[in-house]
Amino acid sequence: MDKETLESRIIDYIDGKGTEQERAVIESERAHNKTSYALYEQLREVMVTMDKVKPLEPSGKLKIEFEKALQEEIAAQKKTKTIFFTPIFYRAAAAVLLVMAGVAIGNWINNNKQQEKELAELKQQVDENRRVMMAMLENQQSASQRMTGLSVAYQMDKPDDEIVSVLVNTMNEDLNSNVRLAAMDALGKFSNEAAVRNELIQSLSTQKDPIVQIALIQLLVKMKETGVVKQLEQMTKDASTMKAVKDEAYSGILKLS
Repeated sequence: MDKETLESRIIDYIDGKGTEQERAVIESERAHNKTSYALYEQLREVMVTMDKVKPLEPSGKLKIEFEKALQEEIAAQKKTKTIFFTPIFYRAAAAVLLVMAGVAIGNWINNNKQQEKELAELKQQVDENRRVMMAMLENQQSASQRMTGLSVAYQMDKPDDEIVSVLVNTMNEDLNSNVRLAAMDALGKFSNEAAVRNELIQSLSTQKDPIVQIALIQLLVKMKETGVVKQLEQMTKDASTMKAVKDEAYSGILKLS
């Protein structure tokens, strides 16, 4: 059984789904395979944590906007087919939208005691959702889970320093090319911030994966980052650089010069 199939069946098992035969297979895997047992415990912890988050009851208008945004996200991901659709993804997407809802609700709260209590409870829930999202970004056992975490980060209007640090580390060090590309794409959304811009520039000199190198050159050209021209020139002279990467570097030099 491949890893993606095993993850899907474990998630169904935790949710109480699956045939008796499928559930028996998972129970056998848990009992005799340490890797499967560790994966089961990890997924169970994430799902239990998400299930503990108390539901919000926003106003009618906010609820309509929430559901509309969730449907738009699902439709967009169906078109690109780049995200693994699992129950964890839907919970994570909902968590992000709840964060957005929390900010809006906070602006409507007045200064009486009851409303201060509601604000405190809402802040606690937002913090819990954020913790779960960070756990998914730092999951080193499943590329699909890291991709899901990155899709959540991409929905944020302005990530904090900790999330930026995780995205940068993922872009530079993750073993999966698709995950590195997704992290780079998420960072590209915040390239107007000086710190993020500098990390993208520095990454160009450390990336060795041709796929990521080409995508990064294209992003820096789109950002009109003329400061990377010298790095691009060095790449064209490096014998170890693949021809496709050199061609993209030449193109970038022409566009930025």
